[in-house]
Amino acid sequence: MANVYSIGQTDATMQSSSIDNSRRMFNFGEKVSELAPKQSPFFTYLSKVAKKPTDDPVFKFLEQRHQWQRRNFEVKTAMTTSAHGGSDANFNLTNLQVDCLYDKYGRVVTTATLPNFILEGQVVVIECEYDINGSDAGVGAETGAKAYYKINATPDVSNAAYAEIDGTFIKVVYKPTASVQGEITEHSSSKLIFRADGKAQIVGSAFAEGTTDPEGWKDEFYDREGYTQIFKTAISLFSGTSLATRYRGVSNEYKRVWQEKLMEHKMDLEHAMMFGIGSDDSTSTGPLRRTWGIVPYTEAYGKIKNFTYASSSYDDFIDAMEDVFSPESGNSGNKLVLASRKVLSYFNKLGGSSFLGNTMALGHTTSTTATANGTAMAGSNGYGMDIQNIKGSFGHNVTKVNTLYGDLHLVEQPLFRGMWDDYAIMIDLKNVAYRPLAANGQSRDTSITTNVQANNVDGRKDQILTEAGLEISLPETHTLLKFA
Repeated sequence: MANVYSIGQTDATMQSSSIDNSRRMFNFGEKVSELAPKQSPFFTYLSKVAKKPTDDPVFKFLEQRHQWQRRNFEVKTAMTTSAHGGSDANFNLTNLQVDCLYDKYGRVVTTATLPNFILEGQVVVIECEYDINGSDAGVGAETGAKAYYKINATPDVSNAAYAEIDGTFIKVVYKPTASVQGEITEHSSSKLIFRADGKAQIVGSAFAEGTTDPEGWKDEFYDREGYTQIFKTAISLFSGTSLATRYRGVSNEYKRVWQEKLMEHKMDLEHAMMFGIGSDDSTSTGPLRRTWGIVPYTEAYGKIKNFTYASSSYDDFIDAMEDVFSPESGNSGNKLVLASRKVLSYFNKLGGSSFLGNTMALGHTTSTTATANGTAMAGSNGYGMDIQNIKGSFGHNVTKVNTLYGDLHLVEQPLFRGMWDDYAIMIDLKNVAYRPLAANGQSRDTSITTNVQANNVDGRKDQILTEAGLEISLPETHTLLKFA
């Protein structure tokens, strides 16, 4: 435990200031995170690597999801009339309705909306089926193909749910899964069939020499807000007599309680930033604000992955990581994973049939097993992952797991017990911040005010105060793991 009885001045020529000073406020914001960091890993990491003061107790922040990583869309309404047209070697498109499942802010939505990023001059590829004889045999019965078009007119975006596009045919090729390969053979009676929900993607733009500038588009910032919460912890009133009494165990009872209250205050911060529910309420004495915690916020707005101790496999985990680290969501490629002791034990079991036991090999290996008829069957283990147990920079024991898609840094979270015994939270530290209130030359980060008792009281009472909140942006970059 750090020594919290005195705080040195920044000027080396000045004497240290003791908490025994009367009517004194001490700025403890840079020190409190150093108290027993293993007991409050999330607050420690926030204080050390993600601290960003705010000048307003209701702080606004903007989220940007760069949609140039996406620009994929889907066919909304099936079209089966894109004919080859005899000697006219084209399958031109007219008024094909398309939509997408993310809005102008880049947020994934459940109701399809207008893809406003499709512009004249862009090249698109659309899933389709190739019908050689002009008679539709039904969904999946025709040959799968991919058709390339250049958008030849400004899309009709008058409907908020979809856009209508016209396209000049470039080329159509068989899908890799088709029984034949190469480009589509032209036939006078052939046509392309575009099924509803067929996938499509912008694949750049193409303009002739000497042409004019095209239209543009832009993604939008999404506005969110967070709240600072006022945390107070009082060191109960000590009479003048108790202050002057020598006690057994620890002779100075006041300083012993003082130390315990600092840890209590720090753990209040850790609890709130893990499990708090954000709100901004009015009371008879003034506004009452509460900060969001990372667990309920992720449960409400982020990703949730469910596993079972008994049956979840390495493949299940890798499938989940493919989504967890998806670059179009704004992931940084590094996750702080706070886990219960039960979940950590599960991750660290290295038996041959365990979850991570199948990932410890340096690469793919092959073994053979004899069967009843004397033949041999080949088998392979999972893809090797780099797993290291290291000492973290802030006093934590860290299990670092390097996956195909990014790095996981597993740290024990002692607060994951009871109802959270089977939980782990994967946090993208790039998208969280500790926001203490600080402006006008004053800071409401953790401070200690001594002697807050009335002037006529024969005794002493101190108070620890923090006004701060947690900013959580791009919630889809954070993932809650639930085990059963």
